[in-house]
Parts: sequence; C-alpha cells; structure tokens
Amino acid sequence: MSGVSLAAIGPAPETVLARVASAVGRAFSMPVERLPPLPEPEAAYSPARRQWDAALLLRLLLARGPDGGRVLGLTERDLFSPVLSFVYGQAQLRGRAAVVSLARLRPEFHGFSADAAVLERRAAAEAVHEIGHTFGLVHCPDRRCPMSLSIDLADLDGKGEDPCPACSALLEEGLEATCARAEGG
Repeated sequence: MSGVSLAAIGPAPETVLARVASAVGRAFSMPVERLPPLPEPEAAYSPARRQWDAALLLRLLLARGPDGGRVLGLTERDLFSPVLSFVYGQAQLRGRAAVVSLARLRPEFHGFSADAAVLERRAAAEAVHEIGHTFGLVHCPDRRCPMSLSIDLADLDGKGEDPCPACSALLEEGLEATCARAEGG
C-alpha cells in the first residue's frame, strides 16, 4: 500500500515537518515520504479575505503530488473555506489530499510568546486529523482523539496525536479492506 507524501507549500519549519511526518507515520502505520517544497499558488490568495483558499491548495497537492497514496501539505498561510472564517486544515473525505495551516496554530498568532513545542504538537495532531479524513474517518466524540472536531485552540490542545481505540479499529478495518481490494481479495 502507498504511504503519505508530505510537502511544504512555501516555507515551513523543518522541526514541524519532522514531527508531522513522525506522527502521521505512527498513527497510520505507513511510510511518510518528504517531497520538495511546492510553490504557493498566487491564485489561492484572496485579497478580500487576506487568506488563502484551502480548496485551491488541495488541488495544487493533487496536481503536483505523486500518483497514488495520499499527499499532505503544510503551509504558513492562514486558510479559509468559503463557508468558514478560517480552517486549521482541510481534507478530501476518502480522497488523497489534505492541507494544514500553521498560521493559527502558532501561539504568537493569538498574542502569546512563540513556542516551537506547542506549534509542533498542534501541527502533528491537526495533520493526523486531516489525513484521517482521507481514510474516511469522521469527527469523533472522544475529545482526546485527534479526529475530534476543533473549533478553537482549547479543543485542539486537548487532543493527542494517536487515534482513539474506536477510530483505530475503524481505520484498521478500512485499511484491511483497501489492502484486500488491492490484492484482488
């Protein structure tokens, strides 16, 4: 089975990329390949909102990412979805692409001192959440599970990086079904 390809969209801190790769690889028991950084598509920027369109970044990842497997992008840009004022990340449910924004995960965005460890932890949990959606996982009621919904930083900070037992079981069943189809079973 294919793994996950991880690419920065524009610049992103190496320590964050490494933590995200480790967390995603552990959570989904699959290899994570690092790709070269991708350019930020100017068309994704909305001057009216002063934010970047997450859906357009997903399209960039699909177009520039490798064939097969999943592709995860990390960006420093603040993201939006047309019906939401901002998103920490976005993914295709049962699709191949996911993107995470580091902008609002940074403590300094909210007026606090910069803290690399907090940024890395938040980015890892959000990346696991978004990649989980690509495997068909939906929002979990267990607030400690990375698949729970985060509407604010308190929600995000309460999450871990490893899926809860219920999500792990769903994930395992889904991965086993995917492997069986790939093997013709």
